[in-house]
Amino acid sequence: MINRIVYSFERFEQVLLRGGTLTIITALLALSWHNSPWGASWLYLVENPLTVAFGKYSITKPIGFWVQQVLLALFYLALGLELKRVLRIGELQEKPVMLFAVAAALGSMAIPAALYLYLAPAAAQAGWSVVATADVAAILALLALASNSLPLSLRVFLSSTAIMQGIASLLLSVMLYTVIQNLLALSVATGVFGLLVVLRALRNRTMWLYLLLGLVMLVSFLLAGVQGAVAGVLLALVIPIHSRVIEEDFVTTTDTVMGQLHALRMMKRPEPGEEMEEDFQAAVHTLRMNCTKALSPLRRLQQRILPWAAYLAWPLFALAFVPFAYNSFVWRDLLGPVPLGVFMALVLGKPMGMLLFAWLASLTGIARVPATVHWGQLAGGTLLLGAGFMLSLFQAQQVFPATEQLTLVKISIYAASALSGLLGLFVLAVAGKTKDLPHAQV
Repeated sequence: MINRIVYSFERFEQVLLRGGTLTIITALLALSWHNSPWGASWLYLVENPLTVAFGKYSITKPIGFWVQQVLLALFYLALGLELKRVLRIGELQEKPVMLFAVAAALGSMAIPAALYLYLAPAAAQAGWSVVATADVAAILALLALASNSLPLSLRVFLSSTAIMQGIASLLLSVMLYTVIQNLLALSVATGVFGLLVVLRALRNRTMWLYLLLGLVMLVSFLLAGVQGAVAGVLLALVIPIHSRVIEEDFVTTTDTVMGQLHALRMMKRPEPGEEMEEDFQAAVHTLRMNCTKALSPLRRLQQRILPWAAYLAWPLFALAFVPFAYNSFVWRDLLGPVPLGVFMALVLGKPMGMLLFAWLASLTGIARVPATVHWGQLAGGTLLLGAGFMLSLFQAQQVFPATEQLTLVKISIYAASALSGLLGLFVLAVAGKTKDLPHAQV
């Protein structure tokens, strides 16, 4: 039984940590499978067509497409919900701390993108989105390897910064490089999002209605040629964050139910070993119903979809898109401008940009370093942001689809993620550890 309050970020962190571990195992197995004598079966699995029909309308795409465009929308929905919670009612709701995180995220996007654009040829300029993103699951996994006693504020700050980068790079790349294939479908998607905004303004909390309209928006975006992950981000924006039940009513009602159960126990005075199962289960059922009513729509939705996103969407994406053929590239080609630009931007550009922008923001006085965190830990944490891994790979799939360049970029991402992770862990170990404060003081 849980005997302490479990905050939302702690559950988010643990689920993504376990999901990230499963994803890494899946990625290694997929890489071995692809380069084994049975590699053709992997290709068949990824490229086998799957048809989804809605009445007389149907979409036939490879399985890899559905993983990339639909399951990843679920993952971005989970990320969007967590970012909204953190900024609105969570650990970064204080404006100075929020501005510090925003400045750090901007620097961690702008400097790597500028470095990549400087090194890459004109034909590959769209690859800036590969280095402008960050993988929150990889970062949380690396932080867990660093130490369990790292400040909660540092873990929240780094994960929120990574989510900001992932969402911002997605939206920017879609706006700049997407070619609309169906204006009518795009109009439908836009109209559905407008309807969702109206529902939110009317304080509607009917979750199935939000999800149904979100599904329609997702299908419309896919028909229009827009990445499905955009639908996940937009749906997260409109999910209500507050509960209809106020704290005082919940506490009073809970105390009343527990008091009634205690009174029944005192009245019946059961002998040692004798059970009051019916009374006990009735009280538990009542508390459960009250808890369901008291949970905000955002918290309820996040609890339900986060395991699916971490344990299904992410590993399946790794299974479909991590592998590459060992004999499909020449080693010297890794020194080409595009793979070298990706590597340098992730390893050097990320920490330089984040530290520079964060320092400038704190210097102006408009932003403040999170409590219990010192600059040595921030330096180690910023290095971890270079572990772009899966989200960088996701962007690479959009920019370099099925080309030899994609294999080189993949290897650069993996190499940069490994080196950034090792450097970050080393700096965090040297920087030392500080004792975390209670959650309320973060």
